[in-house]
Amino acid sequence: MPIKVHINLILTWNPYMIESFLTAFIVYFVVIDPIGTAPIFVAVTGHQDRSGKVRTAIEATIVATLIMLFFAICGSWVLHYLKIGEPAFKIAGGLILFLVAWEMLNSKRQTRKKIETTNQSLEKGLFKASAANHQDKDQESVAIFPLAIPLLAGPAAVTSVMVISADFNSSFTMILTGYAALLAVMLATGAILALTGLAENMIDARLSNVFSRVTAIILAGLSVQFIVDGLMVLGVIKAPIL
Repeated sequence: MPIKVHINLILTWNPYMIESFLTAFIVYFVVIDPIGTAPIFVAVTGHQDRSGKVRTAIEATIVATLIMLFFAICGSWVLHYLKIGEPAFKIAGGLILFLVAWEMLNSKRQTRKKIETTNQSLEKGLFKASAANHQDKDQESVAIFPLAIPLLAGPAAVTSVMVISADFNSSFTMILTGYAALLAVMLATGAILALTGLAENMIDARLSNVFSRVTAIILAGLSVQFIVDGLMVLGVIKAPIL
């Protein structure tokens, strides 16, 4: 009976659930930044053929999804174990996400990603031509590092997962809403990276920069909202009357 009730609640159209889903989806999409990662994906998979790039995109997405699901499930336990209150973590998470948004607005995040990825890849010899019998191993290493970690499941993404999971911990349906938003973003990320590998010559760097700046503005507003929510829980400010 309880399971049936939960299923009915999930299937029932609920404006608040839809709003929560869209909010979580936007946050995840912005901090994971598949559009901004696409040009870097092309760079680190330059030695692979098209099928190899698609396989790398899928593997990187799966690994990043598992990492973020781990923090989504265990995030509240970690906060409780470290005795970090939810308001404090929301404020800290909001500040971190605001710094990410500021870097995106100034194109610093994209530049840093490229520099770090290039240096780390050169150190590991990822841009060197590989023999055919080592191709599968190269694809796996590139998928895990640097694509899954730290480009997709980076500090900002992990922080946002923990903040949103702590916020959605009130009910079973809200928890599922948060997980659904995360999985939807990761599916979109895998599709974007796979399509990038198939049509890498069609990527317009200028369009990617414009999109990154627009999403950075959205992320800045959401990060400030996290800080405001934390301050309201602490009683520092009062909730606005709507």
